[in-house]
Amino acid sequence: MDRAFPRSGRSRMTPDKIRLIEKAFDEAETERDAEALLPLRPLIRETLSALDKGAIRVAQKKGGAWHVHQWIKKAILLSFRLTPMTRMTSALGAAWDKVPLKFADWSEEDFQKAAFRAVPGAIVRHSAYVAPRAVLMPCFVNMGAYIGEGTMVDAWATVGSCAQIGRGVHLSGGAGIGGVLEPPQASPVIIEDGVFIGARSEVAEGVHVGEGAVLAMGVYLSASTKILDRETGEIFQGRVPPFSVVVPGALPANPDSQESARPARRPSLYCAVIVKRVDARTRAKTSINALLRDS
Repeated sequence: MDRAFPRSGRSRMTPDKIRLIEKAFDEAETERDAEALLPLRPLIRETLSALDKGAIRVAQKKGGAWHVHQWIKKAILLSFRLTPMTRMTSALGAAWDKVPLKFADWSEEDFQKAAFRAVPGAIVRHSAYVAPRAVLMPCFVNMGAYIGEGTMVDAWATVGSCAQIGRGVHLSGGAGIGGVLEPPQASPVIIEDGVFIGARSEVAEGVHVGEGAVLAMGVYLSASTKILDRETGEIFQGRVPPFSVVVPGALPANPDSQESARPARRPSLYCAVIVKRVDARTRAKTSINALLRDS
């Protein structure tokens, strides 16, 4: 049974409830009548509330490997079938949507308990979790996302649905972290603890960025992007090894001299380049600028 282990407190999402969600999702694939799903509405709301509080999460590390809890994404998808569009108002103005903002009706006491900082313009949808000591500048955090303790989401950065952001991460201005809901078995983007994502960088399609890695400004990573280790020649796809320092680069179209004489026909291809790897101690003591400048 696919279980989401609670981060803190107790989760009441029992195996029986999980089976109900999975059965309803399978039946909804062929059943177009949303009314048939109405009895499930309290359970779906309970699931989204547990996500919102950090009691469960879409993906979690166990035994050194990350596991995606498909039933949670199924619950999010079912919520769209069960929730009508409605007019919503907040400090940001009116909206026409199905998902309320996380802290649209929070009191001062609610913010004090949550213990994170959210400046004006920070948009977080209900079911996204934000841990204590996180800082949200004007940004967007989508459903099911997880923001770890002490993480900075800088101005105009976006965190897509179900993306998993670790502790002490810095998402620089305009950085984009892709989201995923369908198919339910697809892996979300995972940014592990202590990662630095440079301004205007993009990480999407379930790419996994290992602990302590540094991505320079303008690095674009999708599932098919080749990530070349400059020192070893090894090529990675879909993951950045821990404590790697990564910059934008390009791969030659063809090393053959005859082909290289015709660059218009065979343009080089974008890639990301690991220019160095550092240990945890060096990463902790060295500034980001120094790591990139000395590459």
